[in-house]
Amino acid sequence: MTTDHVEPAVTGGEYEREPDPSDSLRTFGAVVQALREHAGLSRVQFGELVRFSKHTVESVELGRRMPDASFVERAEEVLGNTGALRHSARFLTRGDAGLAAWFRRWARLEQEAVSLCTYECRLVPGLLQSEEYARAVFEGTVPVAPDKQLESFLAKRMERQRMLFEWPTTPFSFIVEEHVFRRRFGDAEQMRGMLDWVLELSAPRNVTLQVVPLEAELHACLDGPVQLLETPKGQRLAYSEGQQNGRLIADPKEVSLLHQRYDTLRSQALNAKDSRGLLERLRGEL
Repeated sequence: MTTDHVEPAVTGGEYEREPDPSDSLRTFGAVVQALREHAGLSRVQFGELVRFSKHTVESVELGRRMPDASFVERAEEVLGNTGALRHSARFLTRGDAGLAAWFRRWARLEQEAVSLCTYECRLVPGLLQSEEYARAVFEGTVPVAPDKQLESFLAKRMERQRMLFEWPTTPFSFIVEEHVFRRRFGDAEQMRGMLDWVLELSAPRNVTLQVVPLEAELHACLDGPVQLLETPKGQRLAYSEGQQNGRLIADPKEVSLLHQRYDTLRSQALNAKDSRGLLERLRGEL
């Protein structure tokens, strides 16, 4: 069969490749490949039927290219017209360089949130990190990230902080353990810079920072860090992260429980004024 579509003249280059393939692209591509192989078609044969080159078919199957609407529609027709490809293509998202794969969906939800709450017991929350602190965090990862990737991570983290400045009517709440701010990195000047940055970012009226003091008793959020948000449609979601993974939580009962824990911890942490006073004292001790 001859092809009658027009494809870019450049093949195998950056024009076609996604700079950072997303999980959804890889999953969609794996489904296309499985259905193609089940139909007994080679990539060349399948490409002729959907009127795309073998190279394009391969790029889609490996998650390296976002399929356009014509590819999805023709592939659907060739592979049984079950609706699986047509429906799943609606959820395809491009990769987001600089963000861990498991965090990307939550990061997109952040962009539309009408409120955002964060409890952290490991390190300064990403939205409050100074550039030097963030760099130290990324430089300490194992395996060591290449310089180019490290700079991409750093740029993305700093870019996310713009939310605090650009959305003055969106409430941001942070509850952070005191020991997080006492953990050393770099020299005294860098530590002071980190505390100054946290104090600056938490100064606006829509940003609330509460510190859980070292002398506080055991509390309801000891299971680990958690983030909570509300969407414009009133849906409440949660996100929990661990070693090399993250989990988006949408079950209403589970999200409600996490909100209860967060609200309880609010009453156990220092209020915003006393929390700022504590950070200022820590800074003075350096």
